[in-house]
Amino acid sequence: MSAFDCLAEIPDVLRAALERADDGVVIVDDAHRITHFNAAAERIWKLARTDVLGRDAAILGLKGFQPDPVTDFRDEVSLVRRDGSRIRAAIALSSVKIGGADHYIVFARDVTGEAERRVTIGLLHAVSDQTNRAVIITDIEQNIVYVNSAFTTLFGYTSGEAEGRRAGELIAGRHTDRKAIAKLIRRLRRGGRRGEAEVLAYDKDGEEIWVCARIDAFRDKKGRVKHIFALIEDITETKQLRSLQQLVMSSLADEVPITDIADRLCRRVEEIAPDVVCSLLHVDAAGLVHPLGGPSLPADYSRALDGIAIGPNVGSCGTAAFYGKPVLAEDIDTDPRWQPYKAMPLAIGLRACWSTPIKAKDGRVIATFAFYFRERRAPSKWHRRIVDACVNLGAFAIERKEARAEIARLAYHDILTGLPNRAQLRNLITTAIDACPHGSHVALAFLDVDHFKDVNDTLGHAAGDELLIQLAQRLREQIGPEDMLGRLGGDEFVILLPQRDAEAADRLASGITEALAAPLRIGSKLMPMSVSIGISLYPDHATDIDTLMQQADAAMYMAKQAGRSTHRIFSAEMNGLTEQRLAVIAALRRAIAEGALTLSYQPQIRSCDGAIHGVEALARWRDAVLGDVSPAKFIPLAEECGLIEQIGLWSVREACRQMASWRRAGLDIPSVSVNLSPINFRHVALAARLKDILAEYDLPADALMLEITEGTFMQDGAAALETMHAIRALGVGLSVDDFGTGYSSLSRLAHLPIRELKIDRSFMRDIERDAGAVAIATAVVGVGQGLGMTVVAEGVETEGQRKVLADLGCDVVQGFLYAPALPPVAFERWLIEHCAEQARAMLARLDVAAVGCDAVKRSA
Repeated sequence: MSAFDCLAEIPDVLRAALERADDGVVIVDDAHRITHFNAAAERIWKLARTDVLGRDAAILGLKGFQPDPVTDFRDEVSLVRRDGSRIRAAIALSSVKIGGADHYIVFARDVTGEAERRVTIGLLHAVSDQTNRAVIITDIEQNIVYVNSAFTTLFGYTSGEAEGRRAGELIAGRHTDRKAIAKLIRRLRRGGRRGEAEVLAYDKDGEEIWVCARIDAFRDKKGRVKHIFALIEDITETKQLRSLQQLVMSSLADEVPITDIADRLCRRVEEIAPDVVCSLLHVDAAGLVHPLGGPSLPADYSRALDGIAIGPNVGSCGTAAFYGKPVLAEDIDTDPRWQPYKAMPLAIGLRACWSTPIKAKDGRVIATFAFYFRERRAPSKWHRRIVDACVNLGAFAIERKEARAEIARLAYHDILTGLPNRAQLRNLITTAIDACPHGSHVALAFLDVDHFKDVNDTLGHAAGDELLIQLAQRLREQIGPEDMLGRLGGDEFVILLPQRDAEAADRLASGITEALAAPLRIGSKLMPMSVSIGISLYPDHATDIDTLMQQADAAMYMAKQAGRSTHRIFSAEMNGLTEQRLAVIAALRRAIAEGALTLSYQPQIRSCDGAIHGVEALARWRDAVLGDVSPAKFIPLAEECGLIEQIGLWSVREACRQMASWRRAGLDIPSVSVNLSPINFRHVALAARLKDILAEYDLPADALMLEITEGTFMQDGAAALETMHAIRALGVGLSVDDFGTGYSSLSRLAHLPIRELKIDRSFMRDIERDAGAVAIATAVVGVGQGLGMTVVAEGVETEGQRKVLADLGCDVVQGFLYAPALPPVAFERWLIEHCAEQARAMLARLDVAAVGCDAVKRSA
C-alpha cells in the first residue's frame, strides 16, 4: 500500500473535518513523507499542498521533532516560512496507526497575535509594578481582577488577597466617602467621562490613608463598560498635611488673629481626620490655660477650661503641659487624671483624649494640641502624623503671636523701663484732658536727669541704662494710683497728674526731689541722683497738648538754669525760653551754612571673620557758645524747624566725600551708612539727588547705605515706598534702624526693598541673661535672614554680648566693644590697628596649623 493509500483507511467524515479544521493538520508517515496537508496548514506555512505532499517533512521546518510512542509532544515554536516571514506557532504531535502503519499527526496553530499580546501584557504588568501609584482593575461588579505591587505596598494586601474581593470592602472604611466613588462609577456606566475623588481609605491594619482616586472605564468596541480602572495616589503628605501648613502660613501672612488661625486649623484637622474633635489651648507665663481653638467643642466647655492651672493631674492637656510630654487617656471615665474634670467631656460624648505639648524654641510649653475621641481608643498613625505637623505649626504661630504682641507693646511702651512712651503719653494726656471735670486741673510734669551724660561717658551706657531703670522705680513709688509715669526718651520722663492743681503738683515734685536725695547703687558704686522738673497746668497755662508739653519743657529748662535738683511751675515770664529756643535754632542754621557740623564714624564688624563690614556716619555739633550739643537734642529740633532734610543731604554728601578720600588713600571700607529722616523720603527727587552725589565722588551705589526708621514706611506709605524703590533701583542699600522698637507689619516688611535690619541697642543690655531679649533678637535675625537681609546689632559693648549674637547667627555687630564713633583721622588710626590685629591673629592661626601638620608628619 502506498503512502497515500493509507488515507483510504480514514473515514470520509474525519477527512472532511481535518480539512475544515481551524488548526493546520499535517500527517506524516513512518518515512517522514507528508501524506496530508489541509487548507489551514497551507495558510500557516504559506505552501500549496501540491508542493508538499509526498515530500520530506523537513520542508516544514519541523526536523528534530520526533513523535513519542507513549507521550504526545506539545510546544510553541518560531517558524520561518518560505517567504522569509516569521510566526509563532503552537505545535502538537501525536502518533497514530493508519492502515497498520505508524504515522504521526502534526497540529499547528498560528499564535503570533496571542504571543504579542502576552508580551504586551507582561510589559504592562512590569510598568504597572514600577509606578509608585496603586492600580486596581475591577469587573463591572467592582470585584478586583488585578492590583499592582504599589497597591500591596500602600495597602498591605497581596494580589492573591485582593483579587476576587470587592474594592469597597477591601480599602473603604467608616469615614470613606463612598458616595463620591459611587457617583463617579455611575457616570462612567452612563457613558460619562472619567473623574477623580479625594477620599479617606484604610489599609490592611485599619490605618487611615488619604488618597486621590482617578477612575476610568475599559470599554468594548460597542462602548460597553467591561472593567473599571482606578489609579490611586497617596496624598496624605503632599496634599493633606501640606494643606495644614499652607493654611497656617497664609493666615499668618494675612495677619489673621491667632484665635482665628487656631479655629481654622482645628476645622481643617477635623476634615482630614473625621473621627476626632480637635482642641488648641494656650498656656500663659503663669501656667494658666486659655482656649485658642476648638470649634467642635461646646462654648460652655471651652469657657470652663479658661484659666485652669496646669498640673500633674489636670486632665490630658494640663498634665501634658505640666510635664512637657504627650498624655493619652484612652478612657476618660476611669483615668485618674480626669476624675475632677470628666463630667463635662463625658456629657458631650467624648470618651478619650490625647494631648501633646507645644513648645517654644527655648523649651517653654506654650500650648497643647489635643484630640478627643468619641470612643475609647488610642490615636492611629494618621493621627500621630497630623499632630506632628500641627505641633510645629502651632509653635510657629503662637511664637509669632507672642513676638507681635511684644512689638505692639513696644510701639507704646519704652523697652528699657516698660513705661508708656511718647506716642502713648499723648493718648493718655488727651484722655485725661477730655475726662477733666469743669473747674479741675490736669498737671503735667517734665523730668530731666541732671548730668546724665556724665554717667554714660564715665561708666558706659549699661550703667546709664541701669540708672534709668532704678529712677523709674523710684518715681513709681512717689506717684498715686491715678497718676501716670512715662518716658519720652533719653533721660526725659513725664508724669501726668489728672485732677491735680498747682499746689498738689508742687508737693509731688518736692517729694520726688527728696526721694532722690539718697544715691542709687549702680553695680558696686553709689551714684548721686537728681532731676530737674518743670510743671504746666491745664487749663490755666494751655488748652492743647502741644502747648502744654512745650510749657512743661520750658519750665524744666528753667529748673536746670536754677541749679538743677529742683522744680519750677510754668509762668508767663518763661516765654523768654521761646526766644532761647529760637536762638538755638538760629545757631543750628549757622552751623549748617558754615559747615560747623561734622561726621564721626563707628565701625561695623562682620561676626564670621572680624573683618570690617562698613561704617555708620553720625552727625556731631560743637557750638562756640552752646558747647557739645547732643544729636538727641538737635535732631528733634531740626525736624521741628524744617532743617532735618538739609542735614540729611549734607550727611550723605559729606559721608560720600570722606569715602572717596579713604578709597583714594587705599583704605578698604565697603560702605558707609547714613541716617535719614522720614521727611527726606517724602520727596520723589531724593533718588536723583543721591545719584548725582555718587557720580560727583565717583562712588559705586553699593558704597552707600541709608538707615531709616520703621516710621518711614508706616507714614506717608505710598510716597515713601515709591522713593525707596527708586533708591534701591540705583543700587543704594536701605537699612531699617532700631528694628523691633516700633510696630510694623511683618508681611509688609517682606515686600519692601530693604537690604539690612538693625537690632536696636536697647536689646543688648540684657541679652546675656534675659531669655526675652534673646528671643526677640532671635526673631529679628530669623526674619531678616529669612528675607535675604543682613542683620546688624548695634550697641554691643561686651564680649559676652558679641558671643550671644554670634551664636544666634547675627551677621554684623557694632558698638563700643570695637570702637565709639570716631572723627575721620582717629577712625583711620583705629582701622589700621584693627587690620594689623586681624593679620596677627591670622598668622597665629597659620602657625598653630603648621605646628599641627608637623606633629602629624612626625607621628606618621
